[in-house]
Formats: sequence, C-alpha cells, structure tokens
Amino acid sequence: MAQSTQAPTLVYLVTGGCGFLGEHIVRMLLEQEPRLRELRVFDLHLGSWLEELKTGPVQVTAIQGDVTEAHEVAAAVAGSHVVIHTAGLVDVFGKASPKTIHKVNVQGTQNVIEACIRTGTQFLVYTSSMEVVGPNVKGHPFYRGNEDTPYEAVHQHPYPCSKALAEQLVLEANGRKVNGGLPLVTCALRPTGIYGEGHQIMRDFYNQGLRFGGRLFRAVPASVEHGRVYVGNVAWMHVLVARELEQRAPLMGGQVYFCYDKSPYKSYEDFNMEFLGPCGLRLIGTHPLLPYWLLVLLATLNALLQWLLRPLVLYTPLLNPYTLAMANTTFTVSTNKAQRHFGYKPIFSWEESKARTIHWVQALDQGPGTGGHCGPYSRS
Repeated sequence: MAQSTQAPTLVYLVTGGCGFLGEHIVRMLLEQEPRLRELRVFDLHLGSWLEELKTGPVQVTAIQGDVTEAHEVAAAVAGSHVVIHTAGLVDVFGKASPKTIHKVNVQGTQNVIEACIRTGTQFLVYTSSMEVVGPNVKGHPFYRGNEDTPYEAVHQHPYPCSKALAEQLVLEANGRKVNGGLPLVTCALRPTGIYGEGHQIMRDFYNQGLRFGGRLFRAVPASVEHGRVYVGNVAWMHVLVARELEQRAPLMGGQVYFCYDKSPYKSYEDFNMEFLGPCGLRLIGTHPLLPYWLLVLLATLNALLQWLLRPLVLYTPLLNPYTLAMANTTFTVSTNKAQRHFGYKPIFSWEESKARTIHWVQALDQGPGTGGHCGPYSRS
C-alpha cells in the first residue's frame, strides 16, 4: 500500500463507523487517504451525517448490519483491501448483559476475522482498549508504562474481559492464510481514555453538572493520574496503521500499540474540568468530599440496586464498583512504539484538542441536534 500517483483503487471497511471513534476514523480516512476509491461504513445504526459525505470524490457506502451476524459481516468485507474493526459494545455502567457484551465484542470480532479469511482480505486493524491491561481491580498503579511493562491484568467486569478475549483472537489470527494463500496481517490499537467531540461520558458529566447548579463534586484525589488521548489523534493512528501495514507487515503484524498524544496526565475529574470549566462548571473541593469507604459503600449499593431493579427498569448510575476502582487507580502511558514502528506523531496538539472539545461542549447548550457529531478535520 505504498503511496501512488495512480487513480484511487483501495476499498476500506470501517465497522462501527457511526460510533464515537468510528465517525472520526471515517472522516479522517476521507481527508488523509488519497488512494481511497470506496469507503464502506458498517454499523447497526447509520447516522444521517453520512449523507453529506456521499457527494465527495470517494464512494461512501453505508451498510446497516450487525457484527454478530456472520453473513452480514462477510458480505460487507468481501472485496475490501483493509478492515478497520472498531465496532464494539463499550459498557462499564451495566446497560447491557454480560452475554450481550461477549456476543458483540468477542463473537463479533471472530466473525470479522473469519470474513477476512474467507474473502481474501489481508489487512485487519482492531480497536482494542487500555482496559485489556488495566487498571486492575486490585488498584495496582500503572505509572508511565509501555506495551512491554509487566502488569497483573485482573479482569472481572464483562467489558474488559471481552476486549481482552477479542484482542487475543485478533493477534492470534496474524499469519493465518486468507483465501488466495496470502497471510492475514493484524494489529491492535489500545487507546487510553478517549475524549473529544461526541464523547458520551463527557456529555453525561456536563449534564450532571448542570443539574447540580453548575457544580461537580470531587470524588477522586487529584494525585490519581490517568492517560487521556484526543479522538482525532486516535483516528489518525488508525489511518496511519492501515496505510503502513502492508509495507511493514513483518514488523507490525501481531503487534499492539497504545494510542497516545501530548494530553496532560491528570485525574479524570481535573482533566474533564479542562473542558467543562470554560463552559461554566465548577469542581467543588480540593480533596474528595466523601471518604473512600463511603464511596465504596455507595458504589456497592448502586450495583445491588441495579441488580434488583433490572427486571423492572434499567438503572445505570455513573458510580459502580468498577468505575470507582478505575477512577481511583493511576494508569498513565509513556511510549514511542507507534512512532518507532510506523512513524506516528499526533497531528493535533493539546491546545487544539482542548479548543475543539470545548467548542463541542459549548454547542451542547444550543439545543437538540447540536454537538452530536464531529466536523471535518481540515484546518486553515
């Protein structure tokens, strides 16, 4: 897939292309991949914004489908050169059952792999997660770690369990022969906490602050640091990996890469206030207003209440034992593996990432239908 001056010939498929990250990848591909002839966007729920993309030089094909249906996946994969598999069920709040999470994230990924094998598609990029590694439920810190840092990955929650299993399937599939005899080349990208335009949890925190009169209450010590990464840089890394995978297959095949940029290390709350503060919210307290043992009790009660109410109503509080453990455990990444292996450098600075995210949050106040999806990446 070396750069060429010939007419565009490549066909890409992005599964989950209408999700938070998926939309950014779709837009980034259209702007940064000149060899693209057709871009297939596969999702269970297609966004209306896709219509505006169909007027450009690249053929944008919207495919409504379910990754858990093998025949639908195979039909979408057939004839594509590269698959970027970002479809998945991200759920740390208990909105879906463990069975559903496993079916989408694990079986869905297996369906994508088998479709590549059967149809002869040779290159597969998988969106994994830092939660494949941690933070673990024991609260062990991961401080400035890289892809080779030893860490006890202890998974109990259905979401990280499913992502770990799916990532393993993708990496183990590297080198399998696809239809036609060529080897399948796979790799996995592990974003840390993604933020940016369209981020649902950021929207939830903003709305929660508005309900409390513009105030959020500190629950996590400021000393607990987390690595965060702007969604535009995550999308760019996906595009760059897909572009370089053929020429660097011996080096990149079967590898995992953390997604990183120059976003500062802070606690979840202090980092979120970088965007919510300019939008009128205040974080109350220099220390947690409630002792940790009381937060544990509240999280446990929330989990119990969720279980008791599930037959009647879906109760999905932001605070549960898993989210509490994650927020209170340092997890920061320091690595240059992506730069060494395929020349990755963030294309959005921290200042620009911050400004774009603030602009999106401010647009949430403008009423229904605003701030729902990201805009183009071209800049003056």
